[in-house]
Parts: sequence; C-alpha cells; structure tokens
Amino acid sequence: MKSGFVCVAGSPSVGKSTIVNALVGEKVCIVSQKPGTTRNRINAILTLKDAQVVFVDTPGIHKPLHLMGNYMLKIAISALEGNDLILFVLSASKVGRSDIMVAQKLRDLKVPIFGVINKMDIANNAMVEKARDILKNLTDEIFEISALKGETNKLLDRIISFLPQGPKYYPDDIVTDRPLSFMISEIVREKIFELTREEIPYSTAVDIDQIEDEENLTRIYATILVAKDSQKGIILGKNGRMIRDIGTLARKDIEYLIDKHVFLSLHVKVKDKWIEDQKILNQIFGDELR
Repeated sequence: MKSGFVCVAGSPSVGKSTIVNALVGEKVCIVSQKPGTTRNRINAILTLKDAQVVFVDTPGIHKPLHLMGNYMLKIAISALEGNDLILFVLSASKVGRSDIMVAQKLRDLKVPIFGVINKMDIANNAMVEKARDILKNLTDEIFEISALKGETNKLLDRIISFLPQGPKYYPDDIVTDRPLSFMISEIVREKIFELTREEIPYSTAVDIDQIEDEENLTRIYATILVAKDSQKGIILGKNGRMIRDIGTLARKDIEYLIDKHVFLSLHVKVKDKWIEDQKILNQIFGDELR
C-alpha cells in the first residue's frame, strides 16, 4: 500500500482548503474567499484500495498582524515538518510578497515539493509567469489546476505514485482526525465568514459548550466569541436576524455531517481584544504548538 502525509502550504487565499476538499472528494475543511479562514492544522484522510493519503491543511503563511496571527504562523510552519511531500500552492490570479515568504520557508526543508498553481480558471498570464518563476528553483514538478472545477485527478495520481510503501494510518471510514466539536465549530465559523464583512470574521471564535445526543436529535449549544460590543450587535443583527441566518446555514451542514436532525443554539459573548489574549489563544491553539 502507498501511504504518507502531504502538507498543503502557501500564502492566504490561494485555495489550499479547496484543493484538499477536492483531493479527498468531500468537504472536510471550511472554505471562504476571505483570507485567514483556516486557523488550525487539519488532517484530511483519503483512503483508497491501494493507498491512504493524509492531506495536512494549514493556515496561510504571511506576516502576522496580531498575536493570533503569530499563533497561526507557528502552526503553519510547524506543519511543514515530518511530511513525505509538500504541495506549495500559489494563485494564478495573484502572486505577491507572501508567496516569496513561503518559498523562503520551504527552501531549507529536506522534503520533496510539488508546485501547484491554482485558480487557472481565472488566471492572469503575468501572475502565472511569476508563480512559475518562484517555483522553478524549488521543484521540477509543477501542476496548473482549478480546484474549484475539480481539476485535481492528475495531481492526485502523481501524489499517490510518488508516496512510499507504508502502513494504513487511519481506519477506512475516517476522513479527519479532528473531533466532532471541532468540526461543528468550524462550520459555524465558516458561516460567519460567509455572512459578515470587514473585521468581523477575523474577530470571532466559536466554542462548543455542550452536545446532547438523543435518539432522533442532537442538541448543540455554542458560544460565538467577539472582540468588542459593536461586533456583538453585528453578529446578532437587527431583531436577531443575522445570528438566525448563521444558525440556519450551519445547522444544515452539521446535519449533513452527522446524518441526524440538529437543534443548534448560538449565543454571543464579548471578550475584549481576545485576539491579543494569550490565555484564550492558548486554549484555542495550545495543543497544536506542544
């Protein structure tokens, strides 16, 4: 059997999570057009008859603007170690300083690298040439794809052929090693990214307070953490409309995830400047940095 760990790395907004979902064949990682959606390292597991590939989705590598950004950068950098292969993802529509920063981080690693130029469906020729120029000194293998359109078959075939013979790391029916509470919190956070603007998505975190599993219903109680009072009002919305919309969209995805009817209760709590609060950030990210 072919098996191994494949880290998907790159700057923010290049489509890493979309690529992982396309390669695995189902939605494991939340996605958004906004940068900074992925905050944690997430293993997405593809098991085939003769292969098991563990794709490691990571936060975008970029210059951090706050303490939470420092945590995310540490997670992204630490995830580069211990893999059989790294996919260095760039966008065909925009190449900049963050991509060069990623290349610098990867240059000293003793891990094989495949270059992946994503978003070829909206490619800018000048940007594609810049991406190729960055990649040419890191790898001889470059794939130009549109993950959004599912153009990942050739990439997946090459990944599998490249991986060594090895053991099966996870049971056949496991698609991620993350617990249910984490997946639920990610779904709620994804809907906040979809429905809110400006700084709101980046100033929120979701804590699952309780999950009660009944015979025909799962009850979930969650708290949305925001950084200031004005953000609480935006998350709640006029007459509670925004939080209802977030809950409605999240509940549908959670029901699909667990294949069961769901009651979802969302509450909002203000914690002043929590993205700079080391104690809170240790609770969110601490396990990944040990």
